Amino acid sequence: MKALKQIKRILDQLLLISALTLLAVMIIIIIYQVFSRQIFSTTPSWSEEVSRLLFIWVSFLGIAYGFKEKLHIALGLIVGKFPSKVQDFFDYLAKILVIFLGIIMLYFGTSFTILMSDNLMPGTGLSSSWQYAVIPITGFYITLYGISLLFIKGMHQDYNDAEEV
Repeated sequence: MKALKQIKRILDQLLLISALTLLAVMIIIIIYQVFSRQIFSTTPSWSEEVSRLLFIWVSFLGIAYGFKEKLHIALGLIVGKFPSKVQDFFDYLAKILVIFLGIIMLYFGTSFTILMSDNLMPGTGLSSSWQYAVIPITGFYITLYGISLLFIKGMHQDYNDAEEV
């Protein structure tokens, strides 16, 4: 069990470091793009495409990180009116649906990434599969975090209005 926790901790760090690195690179490319447009009146052909690619990757990795940190919003207005047992049922059902979503993303994301491998992006000449490769990665992380959520009560962070100062 200790080895599994260590592997999960390494995967968590890999996700966070990857997302933050890609975000920093995206910001640098956008700053370079704006600078070259304003100063030199020309924009590199690759900059918009690469920044869009990085934005896609950061967004999808952020979705996975949101599941890890239980940051996604919930509409608990109706479910909160039910008895505790019914609330627990809906909580468990939501976790199962998250795992199912992760598996779907993993399977179909892999298929689509392979399918798009022959198409090229015009600005960089990279394979279009680079745009879609993040989908199965995110599916893996969502499945992993969905399974780990099964062992934790609640799926979202609790925010209590009474605690605001």
